[in-house]
Amino acid sequence: MNTSVYNITFRRTVNKSAIPTCNILGVDIAAIDMQWLLNFLDENISNLSGDYICVSNVHTTVTAYEDEEYRKIQNGGILAMPDGGPLSSVGQKRGFKNMKRTTGPSLMGEIFKISASKGYRHYFYGSTDETLEKLYAALEETYPGIQIAGMYSPPFRPMTDDEDKAIVERINETKPDFVWVGLGAPKQEKWMAAHQGRVNGLMVGVGAGFDYHAGNIDRAPEWMQKSNLEWVYRLLQDPKRLFGRYWHTNTKFIWNAMIRGK
Repeated sequence: MNTSVYNITFRRTVNKSAIPTCNILGVDIAAIDMQWLLNFLDENISNLSGDYICVSNVHTTVTAYEDEEYRKIQNGGILAMPDGGPLSSVGQKRGFKNMKRTTGPSLMGEIFKISASKGYRHYFYGSTDETLEKLYAALEETYPGIQIAGMYSPPFRPMTDDEDKAIVERINETKPDFVWVGLGAPKQEKWMAAHQGRVNGLMVGVGAGFDYHAGNIDRAPEWMQKSNLEWVYRLLQDPKRLFGRYWHTNTKFIWNAMIRGK
């Protein structure tokens, strides 16, 4: 598959400059809260087809700080939402008082709640067949009337150009409003950028959001979420995979964003 992340033919019609942002380590993080985002999507969803939203946290922001190409990807969508609590905390200290943590799984839930009444159609790209089957059943039970346009678990290898073209056509045939992408960072952001303007529907990279809504993993208690401690809860669930990542990115974020003020 062509891995170029730039689609020079894509021209958005939504005014991106109207979105308030706080630049943290070179990434323009949207200085918003959940209600602002829901209102924005409600007003603009028909004009956001082909664009993408990054769900940004400390890990993706530090990765973008160290990798110019990935930084361009983070800044290349319609917005990068503050999924990580430390991002909104930095934003508030810099004067963006209305900036609050806005997580991918929470956005999914809020959109799912109103999907039947709004007529939204959803496509899910990523994860495993097993998880997608569980996700389908959970959504059908929890959100009656939700329109699941389609689901696809891509192979764990690079796709050929022909395979990629086929899946894009398959997605577009279903006419989705939202294309939820669950490939994990940074793979999902690179995939969205490479398909900007090619996929019909607003792409949102939600990482573990598929697993949360499928019931594979539990979210942290609400008090931990509000205290910016959800990362601790996730670390306890998956210490082998997450300890090295958190040690590397969290310490760099504290030094560069909080102490040095970048």
